[in-house]
Amino acid sequence: MAMKILVLNCGSSSVKYKLYDMESGRAAALGFAERIGRAGAGIRHQAEGAAAVSFEHPLRDHREALEILLGMQPGGPRAGSIDPAAITAIGHRVVHGGEYFRTPVIIDDAVLVNLKACSMLAPLHNPHNLAGIEVCRKLLPEVPQVAVFDTAFHQTMPPLAYTYAIPHRYYDAYRIRKYGFHGTSHRYVAERAAELAGRPLADLKIVTCHLGAGCSLCAVRDGHSIDTTMGFTPLAGVVMGTRSGDIDPALVPFIADKEGLPPAAVMDILNSQSGVLGISGISGDFRDLLKAAREGNERATLALDVFTYSIAKGIGSLLPALEGLDALVFTAGIGENSPDIRRRICRRLAYFGIALDDGKNALARTETDVATPESRVRIYVIPTDEERMIARETRKLIDPGRGPG
Repeated sequence: MAMKILVLNCGSSSVKYKLYDMESGRAAALGFAERIGRAGAGIRHQAEGAAAVSFEHPLRDHREALEILLGMQPGGPRAGSIDPAAITAIGHRVVHGGEYFRTPVIIDDAVLVNLKACSMLAPLHNPHNLAGIEVCRKLLPEVPQVAVFDTAFHQTMPPLAYTYAIPHRYYDAYRIRKYGFHGTSHRYVAERAAELAGRPLADLKIVTCHLGAGCSLCAVRDGHSIDTTMGFTPLAGVVMGTRSGDIDPALVPFIADKEGLPPAAVMDILNSQSGVLGISGISGDFRDLLKAAREGNERATLALDVFTYSIAKGIGSLLPALEGLDALVFTAGIGENSPDIRRRICRRLAYFGIALDDGKNALARTETDVATPESRVRIYVIPTDEERMIARETRKLIDPGRGPG
């Protein structure tokens, strides 16, 4: 029987999934449930070689979404469902593993206790990841479940990189430190960059740039994360679509006092109303900003300048950790799909010997080296595939003799 691994990414109002056939390496099915708990909820499902199926359906919670996905609601399977008997294991994306989890783990009752303890570290993400885990354990109790953590790849950072300059008792009591995120993506594209370069990953010094709705950079040396830009939460680091990135922390009580707001409301502003959206007043979508900038909108232009400067500055800040740079990798929605953003960032880094080939950059749609032959640093555009990495990690745990797949 072919090994098929279901990869789940459960958000606050969505469930994204891919079912991997580990023998062929292809996705046998993929899709998402969206607007869970809201009007207009529905599911989109596509099986390999078949047309996509989309339908609206009330989805009160994650359990209902997963019951439909698995054909386990009254009335039985319908178009757009996966046969639960075909699932060998389930791999769950979990945003925060704290210091409990340095590697992926098979989920049991003891692991679940520690997963719940991590929820205070990522209250916007982990509870929803946990909801998917708990539902799947009830619906498919005999199917092995594995948690793969966004933070795990960064657990190799040394103390000098993850320690905050605050009283150490807060680390002792609450484990307040830099954790970093997007680790599964950073690891995947770093490994692919080494394969494209034809060199061992352990020999390379790489900065990976995950640029999407959330953005983070990672310094990868000897195959390990040694520093990253996100911190205790995914709010820290470089400027993002709607997140501020690093700011003076004194702004939180200052804005709260001036606006008569509780701290939680200020944090919402920093998470969902800031970044390039806040600067431009237009959008957190870079396609909208680039269009507005071309039409002469000054605040859109400023937002793009602030963003690309922030990314270039972030890359520069990681070079002392690497003591050099062999490759720069762009990935995720913006990193993969915006030649203009890549060009703007690389132009600010020319003095590091980073030279972008404008022609290759403009045409890059798949894994591509977009550097000039003379560039001292290779520049790769590599589509991320976090789900594939989660499937591989799940397979390694449940069937270590079979290899990563």
